[in-house]
Order: sequence, then C-alpha cells, then structure tokens
Amino acid sequence: MYVPAHFRPDDDQVRELLAHHGAADLITVTARGLLATMLPFIYDPPGSRPDAGEHGVLLGHVARNNDQWREPAVGEALVIVRGPDAYISPAWYATKREHGRVVPTWDYITAHGYGRLVVHDDPAWLEALVRRLTEHHETGRPDRWSVDDAPPAYIAGQLRAIVGVELFISRLEGKFKLSQNRSAADVDGAIAGLESRGETAMAEAMRAQRDRPAQVPASISRASEPTRRPSRRPAK
Repeated sequence: MYVPAHFRPDDDQVRELLAHHGAADLITVTARGLLATMLPFIYDPPGSRPDAGEHGVLLGHVARNNDQWREPAVGEALVIVRGPDAYISPAWYATKREHGRVVPTWDYITAHGYGRLVVHDDPAWLEALVRRLTEHHETGRPDRWSVDDAPPAYIAGQLRAIVGVELFISRLEGKFKLSQNRSAADVDGAIAGLESRGETAMAEAMRAQRDRPAQVPASISRASEPTRRPSRRPAK
C-alpha cells in the first residue's frame, strides 16, 4: 500500500483500528484465481497469546458453503480493514476562497494485514469465536443478546454451517488519510462540511487526528516501505 509520510499512523492507531473495526475483506490468491469474502474479525494483539507474533492475529469465520476456505491460499492472504471514509469537497477549504487552487479528494482510514491463513473446522474453536464476536458487538446494547439465549441444539446446527479462519499477521500496513497535508483552516472547514452532511464518524476521525500530538511514525508501516535505490547521478 502506498503510504505517504503525512498519512502514516502510529502503531497504536493501527492496532486500535484492528480492535474496533466492523467487517473486513479476506482476500486470497488461489489456483482458481482471486477469492474474497467480507466478514467480521476479532483481533488478538501482540502479547495476548504465545503465537500472536509481532503484529497479532485476526480470527473470523465463513460459511461452510463458501469455497474460499477449501481453496489453499498461494502465498500470503490479505485482510483489508476499514474505518470511516468520505468525499472531501474543495468548497469546504479556506484556501478555495484565497486562490482557488484546490481539488476534491477522498479521506479514509484503512489497514492491510498480510500473513498465513489457517482454517479451523473444530466446533469448540468455532463456539469460542462466535461467543467472542457476539460479546464484542453486543457490548453497550441495552438488550444484549447472548449465545446462551438460543437453544443449544440450534447453536450446534449453526456451528456446523461455518468454518473458522485465522490470519497470523506477518506484515501490517496502515494509512490514515485525514487531510494532514492541508492547512489547519482547511481541515476545520472539511470537518464542518462533513458534520453538515451528517458524516460524523469521518468528522470525528479528522478532529481526533488534528488534535493528536506529534507521534513517532508507525514501525509497522515503515517496515513495509520499499528500499530506496541508490542515486545513479555522477558524484560532483
């Protein structure tokens, strides 16, 4: 993923996204070609378990009838996680009124996790995952639903209809494109414009980035940058 320096988040921001995202895209290259499925994941961060590694693990499940779990991944699998995104109108920028040299853009938050994909077809593993996913997404609801609210035989049947997947992340890239390359006045204008359209999630993300103290760039993104080739210009 192309990550200019001013859009590079720090490690904590990326891991916060992984811990609190909604659904994500699982993409694998197989003998049949590219396969993709959108599904929710739970994130086990580094240090949470002995095999979590440097970047952690993403756990989810797919339908048993989905062929993606049956087709072995060629090389690394990829999970694309997203935060809010929105169109940014140049009409919101203060600099439009100053000189007019502005164009539209799209702001967004995303992370790409690459790694080894492991398939789990074990009812106990799947039940534990479903309970974790349910608890994660039911938290804060006034009428929280629990797996135990359904008949055990029904849950057992549902578990037979899914297969677990686990991505051991070996490479992690994050990009928080939140108008960091614009002036403070332009950012404030974009926030106001987003709020006027009811796009509060993106406005809040931009406001949090604007108010965030300067951070050390993320090692997880920096590690994925290509090595610069030495200049071929003759020495002067």
